[in-house]
Amino acid sequence: MNIVVIGAGAMGSIYGGRLSLKNNVTLVDTNQALIDKISRDGVILEEGGVETVFHPAIASDASSAGTADLVILFTKALYSVSALENVKQAIGKDTYLMTLQNGAGHERILSRFAPDEHHIIIGTTEDNGAVKSLGVIHHGGKGVTNIGKLDGSSDPFLNEVRDTFDACGFDVRIHSNIQQLIWDKLMTNVSLSVLTAILQCDMHYVSESSDAFAVCRHLIHETVEVAKAMGLDFDEESVTEKVRSTSASNKGGYTSIMMDIKNGRKTEVDTISGAVVAKAHELGIPVPHHEMAVSLIHALEGVKRG
Repeated sequence: MNIVVIGAGAMGSIYGGRLSLKNNVTLVDTNQALIDKISRDGVILEEGGVETVFHPAIASDASSAGTADLVILFTKALYSVSALENVKQAIGKDTYLMTLQNGAGHERILSRFAPDEHHIIIGTTEDNGAVKSLGVIHHGGKGVTNIGKLDGSSDPFLNEVRDTFDACGFDVRIHSNIQQLIWDKLMTNVSLSVLTAILQCDMHYVSESSDAFAVCRHLIHETVEVAKAMGLDFDEESVTEKVRSTSASNKGGYTSIMMDIKNGRKTEVDTISGAVVAKAHELGIPVPHHEMAVSLIHALEGVKRG
């Protein structure tokens, strides 16, 4: 399979590296130092204390990749549009676009570049990794890669993706209702994670503070109401207990969105809480707490620090 992977960070390198074992893979990234390093030394994955070197192609655009069978988007959501613009020459009439990014609503951006909505694959990954140094990735945990089509339809290409990925060490599962899984993962991010960013606290504090958890409950309630209107199946009390348990068991644990605010970086809030707001507006459901959360995060992004 001819595959273009956009973004050579931790996850892009894990997928791009492993998929290059049996496929023609081109990593696309804008960091010239990283391009030079991977071109010279390959992608180095540290897994279980063992380093393995993979040799996908890497470039600043997809001009050398030809027409891709599959384009996988692994950039931060706020860079999705510019990243896809940069690989348009690799997207043909039969090219599928796939996102395993955090959050929800990415299909709205993918639909601007895919041949049609039937060529969009969305999903989640339980794999995780961290950049140790330039071109060196610690693959911390392997898990399931869940994928599906927006309309829940079956497609022979999904089976081809599963077989291709599994042959390179992944564990892909195809779902007829992928949005259920995406919104299940979203529940914690739009409540606990976003609150830690606003409060600049660890995850544990939200369950420890009755005031913080009261806000968390409001965010969960609004999200569940939107999800139910989408035809998804969630029990509010079960979701609340899952979020509370996650918070209580993560003393000293910091979310990526909290660290983005702490370090003065732009966040992915528009595909986290913003995804709830966008879907709520589409369905006519009031979500005042999420609207406030999005506004607060964007306001915090603009605060000058130091």
